[in-house]
Amino acid sequence: MLYTEMNEEQLLTEKAELTKKYDEFKAKGLNLTMARGVPAPEQLDLSINMLLHCLDGDTKSKNGIDCRSYGVLDGIPEAKELFMEMLGVGADEVIVGGNSSLQMMYDTIIRALQLGVLGSEKPWCKYDKVKFLCPAPGYDRHFAMCEALGIEMITIEYKEDGPDMDEVERLVSSDPTIKGIWCVPMYSNPTGITYSDEVVRRFANLKPAASDFRIFWDNAYCVHHLVDKEHAHLLNIIEECKKAGNPNMVFEFSSTSKISFPGGGLAVICASKENIDFIKKQMAIQIIGYDKLNQLRHAKYFKNFEGITEHMRHHAAIIRPKFEVVLYKLEQEIAPLGIATWTKPRGGYFISFNGMDGTAKRIVALCKEAGVTLTNAGATYPYGNDPHDSNIRIAPTYPSVSDLLQAIDLFCVCVRLASVEKLLNA
Repeated sequence: MLYTEMNEEQLLTEKAELTKKYDEFKAKGLNLTMARGVPAPEQLDLSINMLLHCLDGDTKSKNGIDCRSYGVLDGIPEAKELFMEMLGVGADEVIVGGNSSLQMMYDTIIRALQLGVLGSEKPWCKYDKVKFLCPAPGYDRHFAMCEALGIEMITIEYKEDGPDMDEVERLVSSDPTIKGIWCVPMYSNPTGITYSDEVVRRFANLKPAASDFRIFWDNAYCVHHLVDKEHAHLLNIIEECKKAGNPNMVFEFSSTSKISFPGGGLAVICASKENIDFIKKQMAIQIIGYDKLNQLRHAKYFKNFEGITEHMRHHAAIIRPKFEVVLYKLEQEIAPLGIATWTKPRGGYFISFNGMDGTAKRIVALCKEAGVTLTNAGATYPYGNDPHDSNIRIAPTYPSVSDLLQAIDLFCVCVRLASVEKLLNA
């Protein structure tokens, strides 16, 4: 029965039953988390041979560079080739960095603030105000970065195929203080949305009022399919920008953080040759070169994009059942009650859950008190402010299936209890 169709007596009876179940969960002393998109230990084990046996004393790249020493700012050829095939870019359109794409994004913004980007009239910090557009619900670390650096954020709503492009186009074309937009275009964090071809082309054809406007294209999940067949496909933004006459408008980022090791992978920035040349001049003051031994390990282990693709099938086999458990429980326990909606992603690391307005913080608090940690309510919005207090990001990948079953059972009880409370107080 729909909760909205229950009378007060029925709601009070339901609340009493749910409170009893909740107290039983609290008595178990659980200590579980569905807070962050962390690979499970079994996923990390998939790449362990990269560390144990991969180099076998060979420390030279195929062009003769000794990877133990200094130099090669933009990455050895073998490492570049992995990403060239994965992201559809040329050798002069990619820089292979350290283990963190987030750090590369942060460094890119810091350089823009202090030194400017290609086409800047002056560094961004010389403007009275710098703004970024932030499609939401989105990646909390993008928003935290802007907030820490004093960049004003403007929330953009999501539609089924990506951000509200009417609003993006209107704002970008009319406000020269808007210098960037955050995008997670494939299996978006947390919604799981992949931008449609039309949305990607509209991005490529933007007409910014700021000559130094940049699209920050965080393509973190481009190979993270949960299904082999009928998985999502994403247009190549760099190629589309070239076609549209805007070749310098995009910075694309990716990494192997959830392919090999989050603490020991490879990250990249991709852009036009002109952008890359400009960035390399700035970076040359910052660093002589990144960890080339790690680049060589990755290249030898994966060999090519086909090797990465096969490797990701093993990842999917580990985490797909976890997504299925969560989605099955939500369908069984929550769907008949009419109190929430959620995404059913075909890839990525998250499920985006939308409860009744005004219940997300309460659900998260109830779960925490009973021993299950979730991402903070509001974290998926700029400044931590979800205007509806409804969105919760569920991260199923790290817990074991048995732990996940307990966590999602508790989550469902908390969703129901918070919803009943909301209706009784309406």
